[in-house]
Amino acid sequence: MTLQDLIAKYSDYQVEMRRYFHQHPEESAKEFKTAERIRAELDKLGVQWRPCGMGTGTLARISGKQPGRTILLRGDIDALSVKEETGLPYASTNPGVMHACGHDCHISMLLTAVHMIHDIQDQLKGTVVFAFQPAEEIGRGAQSMIAEGALEGVDACFGMHVWSDVAAGKAAMRKGAMMASGDRFKVKVIGKSGHGAQPQRAVDAVVMGAAIVQNLQSLVSRELDPIDTAVVTVGKFTGGTRFNVIAGTAELEGTTRAFNPEVRNSFAERITRIAKSTAEAMRGTAEVEYEYLVPVTINDPKMIDVAAGAAKKIFGEDGVLEAPQMMGGEDFSYYQEKIPGAMVLLGVRNEALGAVWPQHHGCYRVDESVLVKGAALHVQTALDFLGVELH
Repeated sequence: MTLQDLIAKYSDYQVEMRRYFHQHPEESAKEFKTAERIRAELDKLGVQWRPCGMGTGTLARISGKQPGRTILLRGDIDALSVKEETGLPYASTNPGVMHACGHDCHISMLLTAVHMIHDIQDQLKGTVVFAFQPAEEIGRGAQSMIAEGALEGVDACFGMHVWSDVAAGKAAMRKGAMMASGDRFKVKVIGKSGHGAQPQRAVDAVVMGAAIVQNLQSLVSRELDPIDTAVVTVGKFTGGTRFNVIAGTAELEGTTRAFNPEVRNSFAERITRIAKSTAEAMRGTAEVEYEYLVPVTINDPKMIDVAAGAAKKIFGEDGVLEAPQMMGGEDFSYYQEKIPGAMVLLGVRNEALGAVWPQHHGCYRVDESVLVKGAALHVQTALDFLGVELH
């Protein structure tokens, strides 16, 4: 059975599974029904699996008759707290939660890849491990799977992310650093509340918070080498209770991104210094929490060569593009810290289908017709790494 035969056989299954998971999204660390359905599909095939990672992660395994190396294929399974606005007949039935980043595609592609590998198991040399990973969006899922033994005996790893900036039918990849580190910080600003008409008797936490936001903008522009690409974003600012009450406290939350590990490791000190000194200058105080989430996604050159060769077999010679560096983060990077790995972007953009919205948007949609080829890319990459040719 050829890979083209498998693509034709499982095209409908791929779409069916994708639409099911799209309709039933669950947030990070709450993917209980998602895990239940994944495990039910594995049970139908008689594929060996075990829980791995935060209770909702699943690790499956198919071994061939001949010994060989082991490769792990990864698909993340969590959704986002985003209100769906697509109007699709299979739109989310979980209010305020949506697969707005395409993880429904990742689940279904990996499940379809399980079916394909199962069909050709007799020709398999070595082992393919399938990691249905929870909690990617909060940067905890990969670490939890690793802690529970997901990488034991594994020689390499491969993952994909559907990407709205890449045309459907193309695969984009890059050797070396491709995606930035991604961390989170919180700043609690403490002042003194009071009457809005008597500012002299209060210490305004909202004004202090605003000044901290402004001063943090100088961190990248005035403290870092312009050669080092970095981002400091304050995405949330809360404070105050009434229009005529001066706020006694305020809270900021934000994210940092970088490719240089030294820059990444300097953010906690820099943000703390700026926040505390700004608050002190305005008669208040500030407390800072800094949380390291995901390191830089660094693709192993040899694994990218394997993935590129596999992608050309499926999408053609012109179907492989060089991905730009991007400031988005991926906890797949934790696997890559342990073993060689490749993260590839699968294009799903198609203007004719309205698949033009960016990741994390309430109108996000994909060109479903390419997803079965994404599943095939999982399979072909695994086969090429293991040195198996179908006949």
